[in-house]
Amino acid sequence: MKKIEAIIKPFKMDDVREALADVGIAGMTVTEVKGFGRQKGHTELYRGAEYQVDFLPKIKLEIIIGDELVEQAVEAIQQAANTGKIGDGKVFVYNVESALRIRTGETNEEAL
Repeated sequence: MKKIEAIIKPFKMDDVREALADVGIAGMTVTEVKGFGRQKGHTELYRGAEYQVDFLPKIKLEIIIGDELVEQAVEAIQQAANTGKIGDGKVFVYNVESALRIRTGETNEEAL
């Protein structure tokens, strides 16, 4: 099993969700986060005053899937979240040792 963690632009969330559904991924955890990388924030105007926004709003997706779907899922995220501009985000893949569905007691792949 693998955990895919993706940081994407908020307006790309629906596109990514649909792309993952097309691959066969039914569930995910979504968190609104803030951060910056090479993008380094930006300046905004508020009531005539310019100010620096260091932490930009992003969406963090967390998906636990079987090994056989990892490449398809990563490719789906990359294609759906890509705008070609700086700040499109990142995708990380981790190993997952075990999983347990609390309600039924199912473990590992059956728990997904």
